Amino acid sequence: MSTRSLLEKVNSNLNESIGLRPTESRPQLSPVALARDVGRRANRSFGRIEIDRVQPDPDQPRVEFDREALEQLTASIRDKGQLAPIRVRWSDELSKWLIISGERRWRAAKQAGLKIIDCSFQEHVLSSTQILEEQLIENLLRVDLKPIEEAESFQKLMAVNEWTGKELASALNISPTRVSRALALLKLPHEMRVRIDEGEISARAGYELSRLPEPDLKQVAQTNPTVTAQQVRAVKQRRSTDTKPSRGSRQTFLSENGWQIVATSTRKGTYHEIEQALNEALEEVRLRIDNRVKLL
Repeated sequence: MSTRSLLEKVNSNLNESIGLRPTESRPQLSPVALARDVGRRANRSFGRIEIDRVQPDPDQPRVEFDREALEQLTASIRDKGQLAPIRVRWSDELSKWLIISGERRWRAAKQAGLKIIDCSFQEHVLSSTQILEEQLIENLLRVDLKPIEEAESFQKLMAVNEWTGKELASALNISPTRVSRALALLKLPHEMRVRIDEGEISARAGYELSRLPEPDLKQVAQTNPTVTAQQVRAVKQRRSTDTKPSRGSRQTFLSENGWQIVATSTRKGTYHEIEQALNEALEEVRLRIDNRVKLL
């Protein structure tokens, strides 16, 4: 380096040290984000994984899937790709990601030949109750969940949480009547439950069947390839006509916790009269509760 250039460098460093700069200096700013990127954040809970590292949950309440609907979803995924991720959790026991929700999408993705699947990964450990509740809620949002599958799911969730039917209904935000009617189906013989799931017997007719005495139940099931609620009610009406006297009234009301309320009269009456009688009986029950009268 020449003496001249060396002196120029020294002079430049000297001026810099005392605050003199030959040109205006401005800080370098980071590039401005595009409008579409403002507010977006990376999330490690979402990602892609090899589809073979994912499998259905062995305890999933839903065990059957409509073949035609599955084929339609497969065709859609093959044509447009996977539009929504499935939700999975890690199992140390199986060394696999287990499906919490989205098993139908997973099955369709496999049938469509996908090697990679989009997932929402559940990072926090869920209890068996939380897993079952989430799976059941997702299944209840589907219209093709079979009646017996629904009833068995209700029963299992009640057992896990030690819930009553009303507590279950409140937790799932459904009516208590839906729960009690579903649970009634589990009282039916196995072969009749199969017929309900296959659509030969409607869930409504199944509920009516569960209220029949066993002889009448067998008679209806054996003589009709398909059973409707109207047919069951007709059997009940014939039985009522055969067994009850022509005069007077008798009505039985069943509660979901096993109690039966029987209203009888020596004369023909109306439901309005029954309602009045039940209200009077309810007032008497409340009076006994307030006075701490023991139930004999």
